[in-house]
Parts: sequence; structure tokens; C-alpha cells
Amino acid sequence: MPRGADVVSVVWLCVLAVGLATIATKASGPVLAAGRELPQSTARVVDLLAPSVLAALVATQAFASDERLLLDERAAGLLAAGAAIVLRAPMLIVVLVAASTAALLRAVS
Repeated sequence: MPRGADVVSVVWLCVLAVGLATIATKASGPVLAAGRELPQSTARVVDLLAPSVLAALVATQAFASDERLLLDERAAGLLAAGAAIVLRAPMLIVVLVAASTAALLRAVS
């Protein structure tokens, strides 16, 4: 078997292991809670986890490149999307505004 096949097999084995760990972690919540309510302070923190993780992912994708801060067309697209959200545009329009802004600026520069 060629060397590249070994690497691919190891990568897919890692993907499978992480997927199984994710499923186990997600399944453990309802099993361990068993119908009990979370304390109010914990419930507020849990409610804020998904938006904060999403914001962190968006920020790293929009402003980081090769371990350095970078303000480019992606940042302008994100700013345009934010403006569309403030104007209460539908989500499809927000995505189209962001993509077209970034694409236009890339075409110009």
C-alpha cells in the first residue's frame, strides 16, 4: 500500500473518532440530565454558547489568515452583511449582499 493511503486512513480514522466523540457528548446531556431543569444561571450560559462560538468562527474566518490579522474583502463583506441585518433584510439577501460585496472588491483589487 502506498504511503499516501496510510495517511488517508489515519485521517479518516481520526474523523471517525471525533465524530463518535461528538455523538457521545451530545447524547450524554439528555441522559445525564434525565428530565431535570438546569439552574437559571447555567441555562443562561448555555443559551449564549452557540452564538458566541458562531461569532468566534466568523471572526477567525473573516479577520485571520496564516496566524495574522488581516482586513480584506472578507471584512468588507461581513460589514455589508451587518448593515443588511440592521436593515432587517431576509437571510438570503444578507448572504447575497456579503458575497457580492466581497466578490466585487476582489474583482476591483
